[in-house]
Amino acid sequence: MIRKSLGVFTLCMFLLQPALAQQAGEISYKDESIVPGGRIGERIRSLLETFNSNDPDGIRRFIQDECTVRFRDIAPMEEHIQVFQGQYREWGGADFHGIRTYVPERAGQTVVILKDRNFGAWRAIVLSFDEDNDFRVAGIQMNDARTPSNVEEAPLTESKVVAEVERLVKNLCTRDVFSGTVLIAKGDRILFSFACGEASKRFHVPINIDTKFNLGSMNKMFTSLAIVQLVEDDRLLLDDTLDKYLDETWLPKDITAKITIHHLLTHTAGLGSYFNRTYDQSSRQLFRRLDDYKPLIKEEKLLFEPGSRYRYSNTGMFLLGVVIESVTGEDYFDHIREHIYKPAGMNNSDCYEMDFPVENLAIGYSPAPDNPWKWENNLYKHVIKGGPAGGGFSTVKDLHRFALALLSGKFVSPEAREKMWMDHSGSGYGYGFGIQEGPIGKVVGHSGGFSGINSNLDIYVDRGYIVAAMSNYDRGASAVTARIAALLARVK
Repeated sequence: MIRKSLGVFTLCMFLLQPALAQQAGEISYKDESIVPGGRIGERIRSLLETFNSNDPDGIRRFIQDECTVRFRDIAPMEEHIQVFQGQYREWGGADFHGIRTYVPERAGQTVVILKDRNFGAWRAIVLSFDEDNDFRVAGIQMNDARTPSNVEEAPLTESKVVAEVERLVKNLCTRDVFSGTVLIAKGDRILFSFACGEASKRFHVPINIDTKFNLGSMNKMFTSLAIVQLVEDDRLLLDDTLDKYLDETWLPKDITAKITIHHLLTHTAGLGSYFNRTYDQSSRQLFRRLDDYKPLIKEEKLLFEPGSRYRYSNTGMFLLGVVIESVTGEDYFDHIREHIYKPAGMNNSDCYEMDFPVENLAIGYSPAPDNPWKWENNLYKHVIKGGPAGGGFSTVKDLHRFALALLSGKFVSPEAREKMWMDHSGSGYGYGFGIQEGPIGKVVGHSGGFSGINSNLDIYVDRGYIVAAMSNYDRGASAVTARIAALLARVK
């Protein structure tokens, strides 16, 4: 569940969209540690110097003088600066390694491979240039990268991975880049756990391993799992259409009659997000029970024909919560508590209401370099109570318990679980779970993000590892779990 100002969000998507690790049809890549000659090389050097300076005036100059007008005008200058500085904060700067080429070639792209200074991780900046306009920069994408072809990384033992992760997170905490908790387990054996930072900056309350953090979109796993349980109990069908469970106070029947439960689970229903203008202009006090969200959803239109393509949708997953209430006659929150949290022993997980004094709960923070305190909390941005699409709270220990219960068959049959972990649309998403296939086999789980929130759970299905990280900083956890994944891939 990610929500930013529209301008910054648009720019982030333009700047930070995935520089795909491997595109369809690519069979190899090669890295050469030489900066290109001519104008392209000058632009690359200038971009890296600007990025590593983290200087607002330098970023402004680069955008004005070395980028195309179209690129400059996709957002106000202050938002360009904000995105550059946000990426710098995560990476801590970056050093040039080489230029990557692919077979077959990626036309119109120059892929610059870097090693960042905070994580020691490989990163990519993918650039496009306007050849007819003095090779000004026309596009920038930033993301993780695979290990360069001219670098051989030594195998690691589990103990060396743990030592490296401990060094990493301690360094990130010292630099105040990470605030939160991390857990690495192999099955039920915890290999590493760690906590640092402050749950409340106002009162300087330290974080501990049992501190509750906001899940963001990770609640989608619980909602989807509850739906699959109902399917296994023959209480609904994946092919059932939404109009069977929702009346027209939610959406018109000409929409709900086209959408199946399967569409909602796989983000192929054609719905969008209820974090819209009505939400922005409404009091958070208004939204506690599921029925309270009707004013945010009732005006939605289909963005495409259900089943025709994938689009991540908070509204679609939220409506699965309404289906749960319709089928069971129970309150959604009670149902999840009884059928997910309690069986797994997740005693520190729930959709807590933010105006209640819940103990040991972390407040979310975003950097705010222009205010005297340098941070702002998210209390007036976020929902007052989470729901089916996200916004609940948990701990890394509870997420570990959830993964163990899921793997043990406590929730659903192995056959149903495998269907949940099948990529149904070719977009790396199953039923409420993200899916990745890589050097370490299949990894399933989910992440969640919002202003002042970032959490992530990775379940290494083929290797038995479970990795959870939770943070009360923007983008604080996902970069940590990505680095852990790269290290675990080296365990032979």
